Formats: sequence, structure tokens, C-alpha cells
Amino acid sequence: MNRRVKRHSDRGSSPPFASSQSLDDSTLEAEGMKSKRKWKKIPLFTLISWTITLYLLFSMISISLSQIFIFLSFLCWIAILIREKQKPLFPSFFWPLLLYSVLSLISSFLSVNPQISLKDSRELLLFLIVPIIYIGIQEEKTVSKTHRALLASGWISLLYSLFYFLFRSYPGERITGFMGHYMTQAGLLLLFSTAAASMLLLSKDKWRYLWGTGYVFSLGALALTLTRSAWLGIIIASCVILFLYKPKTLIVVPLAVGLFFLASPRHIKQRALSTFNLKAPSNRYRIEYIKTGLTIIKDQPLFGTGPDTVDLVFKDPRFDLSDEARQNVHLHNNIIQIAAERGIPTLLSWLAFLVWAMVAQAKLLRKKDPLLYPLAAAALAAIFGLAVAGLFEYNFGDSEIITLFLYMMTIPFALQRINNKNIKNKKKRSEG
Repeated sequence: MNRRVKRHSDRGSSPPFASSQSLDDSTLEAEGMKSKRKWKKIPLFTLISWTITLYLLFSMISISLSQIFIFLSFLCWIAILIREKQKPLFPSFFWPLLLYSVLSLISSFLSVNPQISLKDSRELLLFLIVPIIYIGIQEEKTVSKTHRALLASGWISLLYSLFYFLFRSYPGERITGFMGHYMTQAGLLLLFSTAAASMLLLSKDKWRYLWGTGYVFSLGALALTLTRSAWLGIIIASCVILFLYKPKTLIVVPLAVGLFFLASPRHIKQRALSTFNLKAPSNRYRIEYIKTGLTIIKDQPLFGTGPDTVDLVFKDPRFDLSDEARQNVHLHNNIIQIAAERGIPTLLSWLAFLVWAMVAQAKLLRKKDPLLYPLAAAALAAIFGLAVAGLFEYNFGDSEIITLFLYMMTIPFALQRINNKNIKNKKKRSEG
């Protein structure tokens, strides 16, 4: 028996079990190659373009569905990064948002109620819409597709708002559309109106007149929300668009505002005139919030009270807020709110984001690209519009508004990235 084994080994052949082991290894290797090929065949870029499009389609219709499609876009984005072995890419204005997120997390850990603040900080993940759109949109036709989805979403919201106002609302009711609050609806309409005005005046898109009609209807729907801050925002945003179109057309703005006021129902006129009445309850509360917010900032300047905890703090009797003002959950001002609950350094990072994004969009406008120009113009106008509206409400804390806003900020840079990629490919082909 020993001689047999020795002779077998002398001939240099493998033991009997070695051949079966090698077969198993080769089978596993083949299966691994098949799974890799299947993984490579998954059309991730097609999937993410559709999930982004569907998010925009439901952005003004359903909060839950729009967030589902944002989450699916996030999963596709992660899969793309892993498969393509790619680092996250994003426009430069995203850096201040990253700093804002880091400082907000520090503020959450130092919060007067870390549990509430950390729960609220989950909304920081919505900022990832920027790199998701920047990488996920790979073709010009996808840019057009996503913008048409926004157009459809806006029109569905407008028609529903009109129907509700005519057949279901009670006198003086603030129309919310599909949203849970009239201020959310107003913020979304402000962004949609900005995009619509830009597409009408600055693009040669075949849908431009549908955009233009949508702009007119959205002004009516925005008026029905009775949200004065958004009214001011759309006036400023429209001025930016008109200035980029033809500066002389700015003379139309005061005339249009005056005619709109005269044609409005009585309750809308009263709401507009209340803007100038400091004794009006909502104006008086805002003055109280500013005073209280400044006191909180003075007490806790570095990291504030913690995200989503200002309302816990300002109910303290020492702030001397009126009983009615204590019922609210924020300070009705982006600057005061962010500084009070997250600290002055976080506020500075937020302001840096706005300025950075503004300068970046202005640089894109200088390229005079016919496809890029209306998108960059809408983004620039949206910054001004939301910033002005945010002096009287905390719109940066509204997830539905901020995701659509960040889409508008990012889409011009996604298109520029596509254009640069196409130019490089043309050069390679010409050189080849």
C-alpha cells in the first residue's frame, strides 16, 4: 500500500480529491464571472434618470411618493459609485452645505435635547440630491425629461388648487394644494413660477408657452395661499428673470403688481395691505420672534440650542413671548432660526452656500449657452426669491421646498458636465 502511494506521488500526479476541488473552484469562478456580468448589465444610469424624473413628477403632488423616489435615486447612486468605482462628484457650491451638515451634527450632540435634534438631522441627507442629480443625469434628453416632469407636476397642482378654490373651499381659506401646509405650497409655487418664467422668456423650448401659461396660473394659485413672504419672493425672482431677459422690461413689474392687486378678491387685498400694518397679529409675532431669537443667539452663539429645539427654549417665561406666539414652532426667519438653533458658524456656512451658488450660477450665465442659460437664470432667481421670502418664514427647514430648490441649483451644472463630456468625446473622435 505504501509503495502504491509512493509510486503515485513519484509520477507527479495529484491525489484523487484534487481534481474535484479544482472543478469546484472553476465552477465558483465561472459563477462569479456571470454575476459580475449581470451586475454590469444592470442599467443603473437609466434607472436613476427615471427615479429622478418620477421624483419631480410627484414633487408638487405627493410628499410620500416624491420621497420614495428620492430614496430609490439614492440607492441607484450608491450602486453607481460602487460599480463604477467612482468618487462622489458635485458642483463646488456643495462644499458649504457639507460644512453646514457637519456643524449641524455637532450642534445636535450639544443640543438641549439631543434626541430631538439627531432625529431632525436625518433631513440633512436630503442634501445628497445634489451629487445624485449631478452624476445621475448623463444626457441632454434626460434634462429635458426631468424638466417636463416638473412642468406636469406644477400643472396638476395648479388645476387641483383651482378646482378646490372654486368648489370646495370656504371664504378666506388658504389653499394648500396637495401639501399639508399653505406655506409649503407657496414655497413650491414660488420655485415653479421662477422656472416657468425663465423657460418662457429665455428658452426656445417647444413647451415654452405651456410654461408661460403655467406661470400665470401659478401666480393666481400663489395668491390663494395668502402667503405674503412668497408674494415678495416671486416679485423679486420675476425681476431677476426680466432683468436677464431685457432690463427695460422691469418697468412692467409695478404696473403688473398694481393691476393684480386691483383685480384680486377682497380678502387677498386685505392680506396684502396687512403687510404694512405693524399692529397686525402676524407682524407683531414676527417682531417678537426676532427679539427672542437674538436673545437666544446671544446666550448660545456657537452651536445654538440644537436643531428643532428653539420652540422648546422660547417657551421659557423669561423670553416674554405672547401666548399666541408660543404656539408656533419656529422663528419665521431663516437667518434668525439657523443662528438660534445651530449657532453663528452654521449660519455663516449657510450664507456662504447662498453666495457661492449665486456666483457659480452667474458664471454659467456668461457662457450664453441656449440650453444652459434658462436653467442657470431660474436657479439664480430662485436664490433671490427664496432668500427674500426667508426673511419672513423658515423655508429652508421645509424638506419639500429644499429638495426642489437643490434640484434647480444642480441641474445647470449637470448639463454643463454633459456638454464638457460631449466636447471631449468629439475631440477624441477627431484625433482618432
